[in-house]
Amino acid sequence: MPVTPAKENILKRIRQALSHPVPLPFPQSEGNNSVFNPPADSLDVVFAQEFINMQGKFAFCIDENDMQQQLRQLIDEKQWTKIYCNTDAWNTQFSNTINLEGCDASITDCEFLVARTGTIVMSAAQQSGRTVSVYAPVHICIAYTNQLVYDVKDALQKIKEKYAGNIPSLITFATGPSRTADIEKTLVTGVHGPKEVYCFLVEA
Repeated sequence: MPVTPAKENILKRIRQALSHPVPLPFPQSEGNNSVFNPPADSLDVVFAQEFINMQGKFAFCIDENDMQQQLRQLIDEKQWTKIYCNTDAWNTQFSNTINLEGCDASITDCEFLVARTGTIVMSAAQQSGRTVSVYAPVHICIAYTNQLVYDVKDALQKIKEKYAGNIPSLITFATGPSRTADIEKTLVTGVHGPKEVYCFLVEA
């Protein structure tokens, strides 16, 4: 196919641009500093507020015994009979089904919690894998205060450090229950994931 004068002109301008790249206007600020104000409160308080604002349900636990008591109480109150959990730390305490698709709730751990947005960060490297937090109608995350970070970039940096040279193939950022407003701009929860999300934050 012949090259037209207009096309040749465009290609010439592209070659010129590539040979003389424009320098960054503020090279020292490129990703080095956060554009957000520092947290006004402790990270656990900031996370709890943002998580609840995004329709998540939050519980603070002073230790693992407290977490187990609170979680068992929730399971009894909700009358959930099928709990799926393949994380070794809590499998024997809570899991009573191997059928993820038919369970009432699933329990997972997480990589980090992002306080500024109330986000749970998970990855394919966890025992729970890619699907446990998505397929169940209720997702319960058990996390620890030493997993709290302020911003998304902090979580990504810590994941890079944790999995140096072998970053997981999937990193998931879950902020509250699944929701969409695609249909007539009406907010609907639970369309592409869990209708309810709980976070039990354990003091570490």
